[in-house]
Parts: sequence; structure tokens; C-alpha cells
Amino acid sequence: MESEKPDKDLIVDVSAREVRIALMENHRLIELSKESSEGEHFGVGDVYLGKVKKILPSLNAAFVDIGDQKEAFVHYLDLGLYFYAFDEFVRRSNPNTNLEDLYHGIKLKDVLPKEGRIEEQVRPGQMMVVQIVKEPISTKGSRLTAEISLAGRNIVLLPFAEKVSISQKIGSKEEKRRLETLVRSILPGNYGAIIRTAAEGKKAAILVAEVQALIEKWESSWTKIARHKVVSPLFNEYSKTTTILRDLLNDSFSNIYINDEKVCDEARKYISLISPEQEKIVHLYDSKKPIFDHFEVTRQIKSSFGKVVPLRAGAYLVIETTEALNVIDVNSGIRAKTSDHEENSFEVNKAAAEEIARQLRLRDMGGIVIVDFIDMETNDHKNALFKYMQELMENDRAKHNVLPLTKFGLMQITRQRIRPVTEINTTEVCPVCHGTGKITSSVVIDEQIERRLSYYVIEKGIRSFILKTSPILGAYLTRGLFNSYVKKWRKRYGCKIVIQESTDFSVLQNEMFDENGGKLD
Repeated sequence: MESEKPDKDLIVDVSAREVRIALMENHRLIELSKESSEGEHFGVGDVYLGKVKKILPSLNAAFVDIGDQKEAFVHYLDLGLYFYAFDEFVRRSNPNTNLEDLYHGIKLKDVLPKEGRIEEQVRPGQMMVVQIVKEPISTKGSRLTAEISLAGRNIVLLPFAEKVSISQKIGSKEEKRRLETLVRSILPGNYGAIIRTAAEGKKAAILVAEVQALIEKWESSWTKIARHKVVSPLFNEYSKTTTILRDLLNDSFSNIYINDEKVCDEARKYISLISPEQEKIVHLYDSKKPIFDHFEVTRQIKSSFGKVVPLRAGAYLVIETTEALNVIDVNSGIRAKTSDHEENSFEVNKAAAEEIARQLRLRDMGGIVIVDFIDMETNDHKNALFKYMQELMENDRAKHNVLPLTKFGLMQITRQRIRPVTEINTTEVCPVCHGTGKITSSVVIDEQIERRLSYYVIEKGIRSFILKTSPILGAYLTRGLFNSYVKKWRKRYGCKIVIQESTDFSVLQNEMFDENGGKLD
């Protein structure tokens, strides 16, 4: 019996500073992405007109300035077969040139040798069109390619290429022939394409519209190349929202909720292009409650991004991320479902494997991942765990490789790293000690409160206050029928003070508000 596809919901939280996107699978957080709205962002797929700064003959590579503080890196093998064509287009383009005639007039017969030296092809100061394939990570700059590609849902457009390739996952030979014939017929000269798996069964109108949109996107950069001849961005990859829709959208998507009307319209427009029948799943979220709180995304983030990640029935993971690799330790904790130690270890390891596969996607952990599973004696259990981990990783879009358990019970996983690991601080600074681990003596707490009260009355002219405290501090400040601290302050400053006690507050914690509930501290 074939297992049902999981329901997928995409929750998009748009704010002034950033856009956060959560992918939920059966109401469980699977992927979390964010895109900053402030400053320059160097993301995978973005295309720049860069300037060669330095040649590195020993590495057969060059440093390229694309406007980032850290110089980007391009290897000879990443120049691409059609580097001569791109280079000629950049050199010959200027504001007085007919760019369309120039582009289509370039001959593609001369291709770059697969073996060669970088210093023979580029020189310092040379301008070149480059695309980011790996974002800046730690001290390293972006990794670049000079072989530009524009990815759509069904088609990847390849400027200055003559090939039309088809995804091997499309099994039908007739469908392959149909798609290849169709795409070749709609591609202008000096364009190639890769037909993606999602194109299978798509009508000609959808593919024609997508190819035209990708060509327009590429050709819109021509005037920037001709005019500027300085380091500048040419065009960006789609926004994170549309990128996720492009790569993941399928029949299992149930709903897409977006709390911003403009982004919602953008998503609808994009889906109408790539999958018109699913346009109705896009919804505008307009409730006052934060969208991530409504769909319990915030709660899952808090529980999933700490150093210690809890599993079922007391077991837990400990996750450490270093510059070189990621280490995950599996602990059984107090869990003991059966008296059979071997069977118990196998069950804990299976539960841990499920969470590890989720954590790799959620945190976008890349490079080398070492997992220290609980030791098991039988080879059957070790092999079963290895195969189970492979199955769990099948849905991961990043290129990866899972190796069998070693004799020490370690599993090695390599996962494509194209951006830094997502790290979210799930701890908060103590409001009483402010992170120092020490609190002010309780003897002088009344003096501290009175100083703040005096400032707001004398300097700000505020006459009515709400003082929120813990029950213990509230009792301390109001004790005494005629000479409590609160009564003294009311008389001394001629103001109104109302004490509100909160059981959520620690012993000496207190906060001051005006009569309308506006926080003053």
C-alpha cells in the first residue's frame, strides 16, 4: 500500500527588516529560511558584473570583486565551456551597440578547454559576468561560476549554450522526445536549456510562457552591462518565497499563508505561471495575532534550535557546530521502553535518525556531519539503521551522501553546503541579573524603584503609574497599614501608584508602566 503524501503548508512572515519562511509538513516545522530586507545580500543564484582583482596560479583560480567586503572566488573549471562568448559580449557591448544583434551574432564554436590555466583566460581588472553558487561562509567569500543559468520551475535557461538536456527522472521516451522538440522550437539562437522533472506532462503554453519570462530576465541585464562597466548587480535570484515554491511546489501542498498583500500577490502571480490549478491555495493572513504564533512556528523554533534537542520519552540529541564539521550525539536519557538493551538502543536510534534528518534541513547544516549513535551489537540493526537514514534523507534537496556505521557506532554524512548554518539563539537574558549571575541586594530594591519613580514624576511629569512585581516583592512594598513604601511614595511625589502582582516574575523582578499600560523602563 502506497503511503499518503504529507500535507505541506508554507507560512510566510513579512516584516520591515526581513521575510521569514517556514515549511510545515503535517504541522511540523521542516525548513526555516529568512531573507533580509536591509542592506546588500549575496545569495545563491544572484548574477553580478564583477571585476577580477587577483590571479592565483597555484590554485588555478582568481579573486573577483562583486561588491562584497570579502572577495569572491572563481576556479578555472567554473569558467564554463562558453566563457569566450560571455567575455566577447561584455567587451564589445556599449551604449551605442545593438545588443540583440551583438548577442545573437556571437559564434559558439570556440569553447574553453577542460584543462587549462586561469592566467591564460583572465587578467586583473577584467570585467566578467558571474553567478553565486555558494554564499559567503565564515571568513570565505562567495564561490562563483561564469556559466550563467536562470532556473525556472520547469526549465533552466542557459545563455550562450546550444545543448538541450532532459532530466533522467522523466522515464517515458515519448515524453522526452515531446519536451525536447517543443523546447528546441521555442528557444532563440544562442540559448540552451535543461528540462526539469517538473516539466513532465506540462502543456506547451506553460513552457512557452516560462521560457519567455526567463529570456526577458536575462536580456534585461544587457543594458547594465553595456552602460556601467563597473562592479554592479545585474539581477537577483527569485525571492526566497518564490524559490521555495519553484523547487518544492507539488500536489501535496495544501496551503500557503502570507501576511503581506504585496508578497501574497507576487506568490499568486508566480504560481499562476508555473501551476495555474494551484493558485487557489495562496491565502492572505490578516489576523492581529502574529502569523508564526498562530501556526505555532515560534514554539517549534524555540524547541528545535537549542544545543539540546529533546526526542520522545526522555531521549535527546546534543548538537555542536564547528568550522570544520557538525557533531550530533544521541542520548537515551531515561528512556527504557523494553528490558532488552539492544532493542531499546535500536528504537532510540531510529527516533534520533528521524529528528536528525529534520534538523539537517531545518538548520541547513552542510559539510561533514558525524553522528554518534547509541552502540548496537547486531549487524542487522546497524544495516537497518543505515538504510532507514538513507530513506529519511531522500526528501532532502541538498546533495548528500550517507555512509554505513563504523565499528565505533559513528555515522558520517556529507551534505552540500551553499550557505552558513542557520543559528537561532533560543536563550534569553535574565531580566533580574541581566546575564551577570548576580542580583542586587534586596535591602536596596526600594531605593532603586524610588529613583525611577522620582525621575518619571519630576523629569517627565507622569503622575499615574502601574508597578508590576512578583507577589513577594509586592507584599514587601505594601506591608504596613500607614507606613508602607507605596503610601510614602504616593504622599512624597503626589502620584497614583497601583501594584500588579505577576506569578511569572522572579523574586525581585519589577516593571513600571503608565496608566495606559505603556512600558516606561
